Amino acid sequence: MSNKHQELANFIWSVADLLRGDYKQSEYGRVILPLTVLRRLDCVLEPTKDAVLARHAQLKDLGVQNMDPVLRKAAGLSFYNTSEMSFRKLLGDQDNVALNLRAYIGGFSPGAVDVLEKYGFDTQISRLAEAGLLYQVVAKFADIDLHPNVVSNHQMGYVFEELIRRFSEISNETAGEHFTPREVIKLMVNLLLAPDEDDLVTPGIVRKVYDPACGTGGMLSEAQDHIQEHNPHATVEVYGQELNGETYAICRSDMMLKGGDPTKIAFGNSFSQDGHEAERFDYMLANPPFGVEWKKVEKLVKAEAARGHAGRFGAGLPRINDGSLLFLQHMISKMKRPEDGGSRLAIVFNGSPLFTGGAGSGESEIRRWILENDLLEGIVALPDQLFYNTGISTYFWILTNRKDPARRRKVVLLDGRDHWAKMRKSLGEKRKQITDDQIAELARAYVGALSIADDPEHPHHPKVKVFKTSDFGYQRITVERPLRLRYEVTEERIALLAEARAIVKYAECETLLASAKELLGLRSARRAEFAMQLAKLGKLPAAAEKAVWEAFSISDPEGEAQTDRKGKPLPDADLRDNENVPLDEDIHHYLKREVLPHVPDAWIDETKTKIGYEIPFTRHFYAYQPPRPLNEIDSEIRALEAKIQHLLAEVTE
Repeated sequence: MSNKHQELANFIWSVADLLRGDYKQSEYGRVILPLTVLRRLDCVLEPTKDAVLARHAQLKDLGVQNMDPVLRKAAGLSFYNTSEMSFRKLLGDQDNVALNLRAYIGGFSPGAVDVLEKYGFDTQISRLAEAGLLYQVVAKFADIDLHPNVVSNHQMGYVFEELIRRFSEISNETAGEHFTPREVIKLMVNLLLAPDEDDLVTPGIVRKVYDPACGTGGMLSEAQDHIQEHNPHATVEVYGQELNGETYAICRSDMMLKGGDPTKIAFGNSFSQDGHEAERFDYMLANPPFGVEWKKVEKLVKAEAARGHAGRFGAGLPRINDGSLLFLQHMISKMKRPEDGGSRLAIVFNGSPLFTGGAGSGESEIRRWILENDLLEGIVALPDQLFYNTGISTYFWILTNRKDPARRRKVVLLDGRDHWAKMRKSLGEKRKQITDDQIAELARAYVGALSIADDPEHPHHPKVKVFKTSDFGYQRITVERPLRLRYEVTEERIALLAEARAIVKYAECETLLASAKELLGLRSARRAEFAMQLAKLGKLPAAAEKAVWEAFSISDPEGEAQTDRKGKPLPDADLRDNENVPLDEDIHHYLKREVLPHVPDAWIDETKTKIGYEIPFTRHFYAYQPPRPLNEIDSEIRALEAKIQHLLAEVTE
């Protein structure tokens, strides 16, 4: 930001001095942001104000109902104001500032009014009036010259973003929900757009950028700036959606102040109220809330998932307490078809979407669908303690449906966890930042990895690894071992039989138990032999007979192997085991090599085999650290003991 922009932001920030005492620091933005928007709109509309008022009066006399398109045309903008009031006129009636300010706001066109309502600014008008501050604050803003010939749309965007950043940082207890640190956004945009640098300079290009959880709009602004830095003549259309009313208002305001189309920022839940249902985008970015549950929209999401790939969630549904992978599927549904140019997207996740959920689970099936359709281009691990409200490790997932032939069926993993600098002052949980040089280095490493994706064995960077998409898949096999039993009748086994539900309900229960006691001491290693003795209990109902066999059968590794009626071995559920076998390995070869040498009678129940996918990022970059030599540790302990003894001696003296 230039000094001029910084000075302007500082001046607006000085209004906060008036609020001190009546407002907490974290509440300053509720006053300053909407008033900045109002003052800017007031200045932008000033040249056409008289023409709009005259046209409005004319249309009113004619009884025209839908004045909106005509008044927009008269204003030469996507918004207008039909009130006689302006910021200057508000100051002319000191006793009625609140009444006149509300009338002024009510004169704006519907879209602008909606933004101010989402700010909840009416509440602040009452609060400022009660504190005797409203006139002073409005007067401060009336002194700020925000006319477009003084402050361009681009400059105004920078000023507003600087204010958003400051307010987000001083209210860091919730900032992470709505505001992503600027350097994180910059890195994300660089990684997303770097492979397309050559295409971005094409004269007259039009690019659509989308964020389904846009917060205050930082990612959209950074992507727009990045593209236009490379090509000032490019047309960049930004679209977003936001659930939180206040941050929606901030984002939409930002678009209005830059001269963009604020109607492209939708309000509501992206899962249940898709604000851009028919749109497809060139680039998408998002930092959705980590671990956010989707129970409120469960019914709608499940109904859409039931439609399969005709809807957005056909790949699968994650667990109810983490909707991260729903956001990703939603974004994938917004990709342009490859024949129409395709799309690229980047999303911030915590570690959970990498590996949560075993084979066959919703999460695993979503990963499977993404990898089998070759949509995942790369994953970048970020340092921890980068965000305001969490210190956990985070990752960028980068997806595209237009991979170059050499990159197909390949995935790049880039470990950027060591690329950080310590902040001079912590902001909430944020103690680390990524410098511009580190952003440039990571972007170079990532693009370099893409260029050598056809030669995975020779990455050019120590923190880069390239894998086949199938490397993340595995077969979850069920290894069975035969059920082996011996048989005996003891007091303990009869007591177990007496507690069996089928026996308790059996009318001849007492007679049966008495007959069983007559068989005390009976033992056999063979089922057929034991069955002949059990015949003495008489003809029993099926449920009671089953309970008798369960009570008198004992698992024994040396016992008789049990079979079904077709002679197939029955499995022992207590000895059942599961193994994960790499996707490209034959499961029977695996069994022969890894299992049969230890348990020769094992087999695979192929009806239970499931395909799973996970991305164990940390495991792939794990570096073994040998333990320190014992003599070195011993020497250090003796030195510490000596130091303690010396300190104790000084205390006793």
